[in-house]
Amino acid sequence: MRISTKGRYGLTVIVELGKNFGEGPLALRKIADENGLSEAYLEQLIPALRNSGIVTSVRGAYGGYKLSRPPAEITAGEVIRLLEGPIQVVDGITEGGIPQQELWNRIGNAIRNVLDTTTIDDLIRSDESLTSDGYMFYI
Repeated sequence: MRISTKGRYGLTVIVELGKNFGEGPLALRKIADENGLSEAYLEQLIPALRNSGIVTSVRGAYGGYKLSRPPAEITAGEVIRLLEGPIQVVDGITEGGIPQQELWNRIGNAIRNVLDTTTIDDLIRSDESLTSDGYMFYI
């Protein structure tokens, strides 16, 4: 399974909006600048996030984007599926017989379980703990 820049950057946008939840809209330019990402690329991801109802937009001079639900109610799996499609470890498993197919299915189920039980709030708390415990959470 490979998560493309679309999935990684989309998750970054959602995490940043989650950090700002309840404080008003956040401009994509600020998210891009603070994370060293392309604002133009983030603008390509926003329509899918907005159309799904995860993100809402606010127009005007102080506009931007915000989460439509609390970060604890949005999972990493929801965001990844939205931007990447179905979560699969291996496409079209045909070789290796039943034992290998079972292995790939179990690995896929484990990955889906982690993504579906990890909320944006979990990722925010993980990011905030970096300075206190020295550990990094990678996606």
